[in-house]
Amino acid sequence: MRAAGTNPDGTPGWWATLIGLGLALDTDRFFVICMNTPSNVQAHDPGIVTTGPDTPHPDGQVWGPRFPTWDFGNLHAIQLELMRTLGVARWHAVAGPSLGGLQALQWAARCPELAPRVVAVAASPHTGPSLRDAFTPFLRQAARVGGLDEALRVITFFGLGADGLEAMFRNADFGGYLASRSGTASLPHILDIARVVGTHDLAAVAPHPELFARWAGSGLQLLTANIAVDQFFPAAEMRAFAQASAAAGVRHTHLEFVSAQGHLGCVSDTPAFAQQVRALLDTPAAPLLPVASAERITRV
Repeated sequence: MRAAGTNPDGTPGWWATLIGLGLALDTDRFFVICMNTPSNVQAHDPGIVTTGPDTPHPDGQVWGPRFPTWDFGNLHAIQLELMRTLGVARWHAVAGPSLGGLQALQWAARCPELAPRVVAVAASPHTGPSLRDAFTPFLRQAARVGGLDEALRVITFFGLGADGLEAMFRNADFGGYLASRSGTASLPHILDIARVVGTHDLAAVAPHPELFARWAGSGLQLLTANIAVDQFFPAAEMRAFAQASAAAGVRHTHLEFVSAQGHLGCVSDTPAFAQQVRALLDTPAAPLLPVASAERITRV
């Protein structure tokens, strides 16, 4: 799916209400780059370009278990190389929801001088017990027993929650929805993304006090927004982190909102945080450090 505009099937992009002319991520002012990840779940959608265990190897077979085990450090290195290839000195901002929010936080942790404004929606500083000890084992078990359809059922339940399921499927066919998703989704990619998400931990990049000191010193501006009923990333995880960050002198704004669609409120209820995103993008950034200093920091 596209981030902005309209998809080939007529549905809006997942952040179409935020990205576009006159919107918070105003394309009349900013050049917006949305980079895919390895193991995109919708690997069999002809409009998706990705590489993962369920895509062709040069020998004509799928990669399967031969696909390299990658993590957020690898993904950040690829994105950093893209920035350099484009000749960009630093991003104006790095922003994203869910998995994109985790990537934005990784930019903050690994090289804040190159990402002076960071927006992370429905994310967390680390993978907590909800994902690590409940969702991921449940997902793997469902995949072993029922394959792709059951894995999608588990993801949908955790993603929407009971209220979201009731609101979306009270008068709709849940089975038909799962069938439409399974037509393009890849089970190996679902499991690979779940594995990668399980490795997310900013403290593994640097201890929190060190991160906060670096952020305060670099002038990083951080906006985090969490959903009160998110079953993937409970708001309390980010709330505690934000309080400690702000207490250490970081320009960290944190907000929470309620969404009937649970975790998926990060794409369905963007008015809850759009104004704060717009305000953040309008603030001046600290001067760019010399290249040598930025290079040193990116190798943390």
